[in-house]
Amino acid sequence: MQSQLKVYNTLTRQKERFVPLNAPFVGMYVCGPTVYGPAHLGHARSAISFDIIFRYLKHLGYQVRYVRNITDVGHLERDGDTGADKVQKQARLEALEPMEVVQRYTNSYHRDMALLNVQAPSIEPSASGHIPEQIAMIQQIVKAGLAYESCGSVYFDVAAYNKTHHYGKLSGRIIEDMLTGTRSLSGQQEKRSPLDFSLWKKATPEHLMRWPSPWGEGFPGWHIECSAIAKKYLGPKFDIHGGGIDLLFPHHECELAQGQVACHTEPAKYWLHNNLITIDGQKMGKSLGNAITLAHLFQGTHPLLNQAYSPMVLRFFILQAQYRGMLNFSNEAFHAARSGYLKLMNGLKALEELTYPEDGEEDINQDLVVEIKKHCDSCHEAMNDDFNTAQVIAALFGLLKTINALRSRQVFPHLLGRTAFDQLKDTYVSFVKDVLGLYQKSNIPTTALLDILLKLYNQAKSRKQYDQVDAIRAQLKALGISLQDTPTDVQWSYVE
Repeated sequence: MQSQLKVYNTLTRQKERFVPLNAPFVGMYVCGPTVYGPAHLGHARSAISFDIIFRYLKHLGYQVRYVRNITDVGHLERDGDTGADKVQKQARLEALEPMEVVQRYTNSYHRDMALLNVQAPSIEPSASGHIPEQIAMIQQIVKAGLAYESCGSVYFDVAAYNKTHHYGKLSGRIIEDMLTGTRSLSGQQEKRSPLDFSLWKKATPEHLMRWPSPWGEGFPGWHIECSAIAKKYLGPKFDIHGGGIDLLFPHHECELAQGQVACHTEPAKYWLHNNLITIDGQKMGKSLGNAITLAHLFQGTHPLLNQAYSPMVLRFFILQAQYRGMLNFSNEAFHAARSGYLKLMNGLKALEELTYPEDGEEDINQDLVVEIKKHCDSCHEAMNDDFNTAQVIAALFGLLKTINALRSRQVFPHLLGRTAFDQLKDTYVSFVKDVLGLYQKSNIPTTALLDILLKLYNQAKSRKQYDQVDAIRAQLKALGISLQDTPTDVQWSYVE
């Protein structure tokens, strides 16, 4: 399979032609959520970004095994080595068992992803279900002489690794600079170097989430779960490793080092990172009071929101930027996203109702044909250019001009010719629904009920009962439906 797709590889810092290790099979691993709280806008951006990649690879004909983990073992804060156990902390706040917290927020995450039309991964393994694999990988690293035990914990020896490999290769950091900038943290007396990271942590007496190991009871460090799970389901080297840009260092840097030692190869060929969603230029965080959860957004209950926004509006908002680009939250941006999303949905509705006449005249407008082909080609070119959904949307809006002209009967299908008409319809429908994953979900009445209302509307018009005409229009508008009178009938669309 000859691929025209190019992806930006964080490892090489350049765009590269996508050549899978074993086409048509593609192995993709993405760091999933840590389930100790509700999903927020940042979770949505990462999930949607890699959902788009998953969808497009399948659209190109690849067989994709998409693995996304669930972090549920209660890792520590502050780079994974010190601080409070996140799951245990939440369990105490809610007076629950830790695994009750895990299950609650895993279920919540899945519900949110379904609302956002994020497809389920091929495999969704949990960290707690793969403790033996993590212990086995730690033992391999210890055997290689690049990890050491200290006070019941096991640490990766960064300095020893850096003698033969570049620790910092993925993030572009230099170990000497990192050592200069490292601050002193409690508990680091166990380490040979402040840069060393935990592979296994000894459990304190009050620590609830613990497992037996060759080094005593404890729990895995932050980074080892992804390495062990990816190896189990995708092998020692696979195609794509993805996650948010905030995971680039230290998490992915540590994964690269662990994989290199345990498997004698860098674990992934391509490293892809989505950017963040900021609010007034700041990263979201609980301490800043600007962390907007998906429940906040869908219900309009956060102080920064002036209304609720639907899951599809959020999806469209995220797709307006290429996955590596910055996105800044504002109510104005979400208002604009809602309008743009509904324009695409109106085009989809109109196009799905259009058919090419069997006995249509063949008086083809070549300028229209050229315009349609240009925008259809642009959809493919944009996705092949590192999944540039922003440019895809621009191309779809280019096609939308012709769709609206067809809908209003300013242009007739036979002026396009069957080939261009089919290309327009196939491209628009497949990119909106299958690639971008957008669909219309609202409280709008069913088609059968709308037909009844439109008949009543037409009857009121014919009887010149204009007060009733206005009342029907107003009530339908309140439900999100706009009526347009044409010389031959009445058409409806979503209110933009």
